[in-house]
Amino acid sequence: MDNPPSSVPSHLSHDALEQITLQMASSLDLHEVLTTITQGLVDELDGAFARIWLLGSGDLCAECHKAADCTNRARCLHLEASAGLYTDLNGEYRRIPLGALKIGKIAQGFGPMQTNDVLGDDRLPNKQWIKDHGLRSFAGYPLKFRSDLLGVIAMFGRRPLSEQEFERLAIFANQAAIAIKNAQLFTEVAQLTHRLEAENLYLREEIKLDHNFEEIVGESPSIKAVLRLIEQVAPMDSTVLIRGDTGTGKELLARAVHNLSHRKTRSLVKVNCGAIPANLVESELFGHEKGSFTGALQRRIGRFELADGGTIFLDEVGELPLDAQVKLLRVLQEREVERVGSGHAINVDVRVIAATNRDLHAAVKAGSFRADLLYRLNVFPIDVPSLSARASDIPLLVNRFVAKFSHKMGKKIDGVSHATMERLTKYAWPGNIRELENVIERATILANGPMLQIDEVMLQGNSAPLLPVADSLEEVERAHILRILQDTNWVIEGKQGAATRLGLHPNTLRSRMQKLGIKKPLPTA
Repeated sequence: MDNPPSSVPSHLSHDALEQITLQMASSLDLHEVLTTITQGLVDELDGAFARIWLLGSGDLCAECHKAADCTNRARCLHLEASAGLYTDLNGEYRRIPLGALKIGKIAQGFGPMQTNDVLGDDRLPNKQWIKDHGLRSFAGYPLKFRSDLLGVIAMFGRRPLSEQEFERLAIFANQAAIAIKNAQLFTEVAQLTHRLEAENLYLREEIKLDHNFEEIVGESPSIKAVLRLIEQVAPMDSTVLIRGDTGTGKELLARAVHNLSHRKTRSLVKVNCGAIPANLVESELFGHEKGSFTGALQRRIGRFELADGGTIFLDEVGELPLDAQVKLLRVLQEREVERVGSGHAINVDVRVIAATNRDLHAAVKAGSFRADLLYRLNVFPIDVPSLSARASDIPLLVNRFVAKFSHKMGKKIDGVSHATMERLTKYAWPGNIRELENVIERATILANGPMLQIDEVMLQGNSAPLLPVADSLEEVERAHILRILQDTNWVIEGKQGAATRLGLHPNTLRSRMQKLGIKKPLPTA
């Protein structure tokens, strides 16, 4: 190919490329490396337009402008950097199929493309656009690291380029590929390190938790039926909804599903949806980018991303605000999350197990829970029986808790008396297994001999006052919240506040008060 001599001395372009090479080699931030390359070609070589596409997964096939030219939707070229005439990364050419257009052909192995006759070269369309911008030359090269294709770098120039400049640009493309690969590897290592740190932090937090009991105990027909359901669903990836009263061991059953699944080598990440402030739910579940909102001092990986490859347990899912329910529905449908402040979706492979002590069907009718989200969660429901419905298991649980707390407290306790066991078996246990465990722990603390004695006074002192009779669950809830608010003189937050008494986050309590029409009475004159 005959190229006219450049109007710029060749040593100048050589020095310019050396300068760009030094700058891109000094950084391990991928975005900074790509920007240095494209902006450097525009600033130093009088390039009118420079772009870099990197090889990625086929993620925008439905809205890709070049979808008709795509023969393999598994991979395509993603526009990652642009300088000069256009800097927008979301235009028509943000995705290019392999083999399509000049860029796709360069990537697919047709070799580099370089010319000073952009108007006469049939490989370059859009002649009017070329004329309008006074373009004279084009150079495009595959970005390869060893034998792996990373992407394509391309530049339009306003002046002809000499043969030596084309040769140096080809060498520069190889150097750019090395810098890009180093930055990609550094990013992968940084992400893996950050993920491991987040997992370790999460595991340390989990270790601090005092789980209700260490394994499922029971031989009653009702609990055996639940275990059979767990055995059936655990090997699958189906979403599970565990329904049951507070204290019945829903988290323990979720752990059993996870431990019997093929995901058991990965994390089981727990999220208490009722304990997250409403304004932080999205950040907690899906993560956020640094600076995405006030207080976001660094990037945070969300719980869904942290659970990638494993299982996420959404406890008290019925407490999620409606706007968070919409985003959760998208994750369940699309299997992708988007961090707050980020414009990019991240694919996640997560099994979802949800739990609730609320009647979600009633919540749907009341407008506090989305029907479409309930359908997504309620794929495989498991109803956990209350402790009173499996009274035959109470002696087994009592013996387990006695052994646990006597060992923990260094006391020699052989068991409970026959009268005590009969009393425990006949008791209604409104707090279920959690309440039973608390009673045994208290009795162990007070024990002065080898036999635990639990009388009616201890059980009555453990029970919550009976709620007033009402015609609906909503009326019962309203009456109970109203009584607690009156007892606390309408103080919601703090250790002695109504939210703490009810075991709710203050924002959740305020939301329920609004839903139930509970308002603080005006002071009388």
